[in-house]
This record gives sequence, structure tokens and C-alpha cells, in this order.
Amino acid sequence: MEQYNADYFDTILIIDDDSVNRKILAKIFSDTYAIKEVSNGSAGLSEILTNRHHFCAILLDVVMPGMSGLEVLRHLEKMKIQEKIPVFLITAEHESELEREAYQLGVMDVILKPVIPYMVRRRVQSVIELFATRERLHNVIETQKFELQKQAGRINELNRGMIEALATAIEFRNEESGEHVNRIFSITKFMLENTEFGEGLSQEEIDNISVASIMHDVGKIAIPDAILTKPGRLTKEEYTIMQTHTVQGVILLERISQLRESNIFEYACDIARHHHERWNGGGYPDHLVGDEISPWAQIVSLADVYDALSCKRIYKDAFSRNKVLEMIWAGECGVFNPHLLYCFFAVEDHISEMYKGTE
Repeated sequence: MEQYNADYFDTILIIDDDSVNRKILAKIFSDTYAIKEVSNGSAGLSEILTNRHHFCAILLDVVMPGMSGLEVLRHLEKMKIQEKIPVFLITAEHESELEREAYQLGVMDVILKPVIPYMVRRRVQSVIELFATRERLHNVIETQKFELQKQAGRINELNRGMIEALATAIEFRNEESGEHVNRIFSITKFMLENTEFGEGLSQEEIDNISVASIMHDVGKIAIPDAILTKPGRLTKEEYTIMQTHTVQGVILLERISQLRESNIFEYACDIARHHHERWNGGGYPDHLVGDEISPWAQIVSLADVYDALSCKRIYKDAFSRNKVLEMIWAGECGVFNPHLLYCFFAVEDHISEMYKGTE
């Protein structure tokens, strides 16, 4: 039975000439999404053109009478539909040339028949969540544009306000206090102003780097709630997904036009991507070694670990100050630049004052 609600953007469109295949696919998703079924490519294309804003995903068969799935894709690609709606190609043919063209035309994934329900559900739902998150971020940015434009003469102050709002939203989504990003800002600024790691930098550069540090975890907006707020240990697969927040952070930052025009953009992208790199190459995503990691990314990396260990999180209690310092020195959270550790331990007495009353 067809399920379709034009009032919500939660409908999956299934385009397949085989009614059995349509019912199998519909059953996989019908408990979570509304379903719209059509039996040929022409009808599917017409449905997309008429009701594109209703669909959160399109499952498209390849071989159909009349207009094939690839022909539908060619039409969609011309209109850039795949930028807004993820398209999945369903086929019984495992042909590299077909798959190559499908990916060139913008499909998110090629799923082979016979479909494996739990696998298809996971792959499709993860992409739907990512597209929805990206759209929410776009809407947040659009909503803030008017306020940003009113104060265009104070771009740095405005950027920080926008950045703090987005970063704090991430923290609350992660069920943590928004104070985390404020402490990262303060530690970064203090280290740059009071240790050798800030030598050669102007006060303006230090201020820009400190503001950029607030955005270190912005990519977590693309991580599913089930992983981001999981109270227990992540599985290997979940941890791999969690690691993508570094790369996703850069992608999201690049979508903020006001930020791209500011002096903090390059710092923000570098910090978002590289704040989980480690001195010995044991970090991610690029496995940078030594001074391949910028000084500011190194500082934010250490500040992030120090703050995570010092505060209660959904998956752990706070450690004592002595235990935190012992773990960092022993490399239990990754290997840091020895000179950075020397500078950090020299001023840690002052930094620890930020944590009074957070136990």
C-alpha cells in the first residue's frame, strides 16, 4: 500500500518496473519514511520534477521499459537534483562501466540485487541523515545572514558570534556544555600569548587563531546522533565514522561565504581538519608527522585532550588534575610535540584555574 504525505519531506521515491522489487524496498523503509512508488522512468522523472521537495531519497532501477535509470539520471544531473536529493541506483548488473557512469552522474551509491535489507537500510539512512544535516546547517546560515549584514563593519566580531553559535550547538547536540568551546578558545589564546608557540605572531593573528579554534569540532554536525551521543565505547565502524568529523568540518566551513572572506578561514579549516593529528603520525585524517602539523593545530589538539580528560563526558567521568597530567605526559591520548608539552606544563597552573568549579 502506497504511503505518501505531501506535507513532510520524509518520502522515499522508488522507481522500478518490477512490483515485487518495489514492495521489497518499500518494506525496508516503510516504518520510518513515507513511500512513493512509480513503475517506470518517465513517471519517476515527472514525479521528481513535480514534487522534488517531498523526497529525501530516490531508489532508481536501471533496466526499465522506455526510459532507463541512466536516462533518468542524465536528466537529473542537468538540473543538479542530486545536490539536494541523494539518488541510489538499484541494479542486478555488476558492470564497472555502468557504475562508473552512474557515479559520474552523481549517484550516492550503487546497490546490487538481490538487496540485503539491513545493509540497504543502513547505507541509505546514513546518507539521508547527512543530507538533512547539511540542509539544517544551510538554513541556520541563511537565518543568520540578515543579522550578519547589519554589522558588516565588524566582521571579526560577527564571525565569532556566528562561530560560537554553531560550535555551541554542536556541544549541546553532543550533550556537553557549551563551555567546552570557550575553554578551548581561552587555552589557545593563553598558550599563544604566553609561550614560545606564539612567537612571531601579531596580536591580530593570535586573536584570529583563537577564534578559529572554536570551530574545531564543527564537523560533528554531520555525525549521526546514535554515534555522537552513544554513552558506551564506539565500535570500529562507528569510530571510523566519528573520525570523518575532521574532513566534514572543512566541508561545512567552506560553505559559509562570510567566513571564507575573513582572516580566520584558513586557520579554522586547518584546525578543524588537523586537531586530531599526532606528533608521531599516529593521528588522523592525514597522518601528519612533526612540524607538518601547524603550531595552532598542535595547541588546539592538546587543549582538546586536556579539556576532555578534565571534564565529565557522556561516556566518562572527569579525571583528577594529577591523573590528567599523568595521562598526557605518558602519551595515553596520543604523542604530542615534546616542546609543546614543555611549554604547556610551564603554564598549566594558570590554565587549571579555568576548571575551578567544573568538577
